[in-house]
Amino acid sequence: MRNSENSKPHGGPRWLGPTTPSRTALIPPISAARWLLVLIVIAGIYFFHGFVVPMLAALVIAFASWPLYRKLLQQVGGNTTIGATISLIAILVFLVVPIGIAGTYTVEELRQWIGWVLEVNRAGAPPPDWIARLPGVGAWLAERWVVHVGPPGAIGELIQIVSGANIGNIYRALLAAGDGVFHLLLTLLFMLIALFFVYRDGSKFAQQLDLLGERILPHRWERMSRVVPATISSTVTGMTLIAIGEGIVLGTAYWLAGVPSPVTLGVLTGVMALIPGGAPLAFTLVSLYLLASGSYVAGLALFIWGAVELFVVDKTIRPRLVGGPIKLPFLPTFFGLIGGVKTMGFLGLFIGPVLMALIVAIWREWMREVELSHGLANGTIAEDPVEEAEEIKPIRKATPI
Repeated sequence: MRNSENSKPHGGPRWLGPTTPSRTALIPPISAARWLLVLIVIAGIYFFHGFVVPMLAALVIAFASWPLYRKLLQQVGGNTTIGATISLIAILVFLVVPIGIAGTYTVEELRQWIGWVLEVNRAGAPPPDWIARLPGVGAWLAERWVVHVGPPGAIGELIQIVSGANIGNIYRALLAAGDGVFHLLLTLLFMLIALFFVYRDGSKFAQQLDLLGERILPHRWERMSRVVPATISSTVTGMTLIAIGEGIVLGTAYWLAGVPSPVTLGVLTGVMALIPGGAPLAFTLVSLYLLASGSYVAGLALFIWGAVELFVVDKTIRPRLVGGPIKLPFLPTFFGLIGGVKTMGFLGLFIGPVLMALIVAIWREWMREVELSHGLANGTIAEDPVEEAEEIKPIRKATPI
């Protein structure tokens, strides 16, 4: 009787069969939840991909400055809102003040160059001695100077010819430059907003990420959660400190050698120091300029100074700062820099090497597991893959992820 009542259809006949619920789901709940999470992540990336760059920039800055932020939190009694506000102000000062000082010097030197160009256009000028002394092409360049630049009013006529024939291209280039500046300012604004919330809520997010990571990678997460923050922090901090140091040291050398515009050249050298081979190219070109100008002693001394400084940095300082526990080789660093710049612009100088460092870390982790499994199979115990990461355990506690 009870079975017959349960078998009766409720609410009328059904076309698709009886209403008795199935005891087995078509898709297991765990698989459905995982696929739903993947679809949500894909949709989020599609709709918010424009914010990926500022968010990555905020994460990179937060990783690099997180130890200092933890010390600041101790001073403010653990108030994350106040600590995040002070840290954001410090980041702004750190970015704005050096850029403002360098910009002031650069504008002043550009004003001098523009004044020199206007004076040459008004009264004319012979070719500089350093151009005429260039080996191979000096005489030809001097002749071109006398024809196209030296006579009074020649520069103005040249500008009119070039601007008249390419006025459309110049207009589009100015529009593109204005759009690029606006996009850069907007990206900077989004980055600062994201950085504030990363500072304020980074610890909570780290705890949630640890729980998720232990669920997804139960045997690897403990080591990866130590290596990844140390790698990102040391890579970004090391590259930044090395670039600033080389810009200051070589800029001072430019000033001592009597090179014009030493501040501008020092800033350019610091930026180029982020790229492999950039700093040697910078001081080599300046040394060649001094040699062509007749300052043989200053040019040779500058080249020796730069070579010795570069050797000391590459052999002693860079291996200790860049890469952290990963010790990133030259080729992955180069690919990371070039690929990062091509994909993300200036920000890629930092994000590219970080991603390559993570790839190298994952690869080496897999190799350690393979060696460990082979060692156990052969009756020998391989080196514990977690033992190497014990020395960076304090970094794990001081970083948001």
